[in-house]
Amino acid sequence: MAHVNLLPWRAERRKQREREFYLQLAAAFVAALAFLLLWGFWMGERIDNQNERNTYLQTEIKQLDVRIAKIKDLEKVREQLLARKQIIEELQSDRSQMVHLFDELVKTIPSSVRLTGLKQTGQSMSLDGVAQSNASVAEYMRNIEASPWMGHADLRKTENTHNAGRMPYSFGLNVTLSQPKPDEKAASDASSKPAAGTPAKSPTAQDTPQAKSANAPNAPATGGARA
Repeated sequence: MAHVNLLPWRAERRKQREREFYLQLAAAFVAALAFLLLWGFWMGERIDNQNERNTYLQTEIKQLDVRIAKIKDLEKVREQLLARKQIIEELQSDRSQMVHLFDELVKTIPSSVRLTGLKQTGQSMSLDGVAQSNASVAEYMRNIEASPWMGHADLRKTENTHNAGRMPYSFGLNVTLSQPKPDEKAASDASSKPAAGTPAKSPTAQDTPQAKSANAPNAPATGGARA
């Protein structure tokens, strides 16, 4: 004999499916919530890590700023030292320049020229003097321009003072000073110094004070004999 189920199985099955659906929905919600929590925790860790890195970078930047400030101070000190060094070198060169300049003034001036005034302003010099003729002034200008420590010479004035003396012409020159090349400077220094192998002059018997005192009374006697 066949069995017939007269219970409302369709309603039970519908209820079971509904329970399964709600269970799956709850499981999906729990999984999504867990995923969100894990994602939030992971993002929080990344944010904290990035904040730590930013803090470390800011600390390093501050230290670098302090080092940069020290480097700038050192650069300022370096520039000041270089400026002092340049001033000292200029003073040293000017000191040697004056020595060579006076030496060149003696070497370049002709016998027919006399200086009456000299004035230096920076790298220029003003010379005033008297000469026998304009040719003597031209010769003096050529000697100045040939000197390694002097440059171009400009004639400021020249006139005949109608003086009855040996040097009736007065003149004025503007001379531009210059620095010689290293090889010319070395040659000039070598020529101005005595040779290293030259022996010093030993005093002779005539140069001693005793010889001078002994020869002193003979001068009037010689003069009297000539008279």
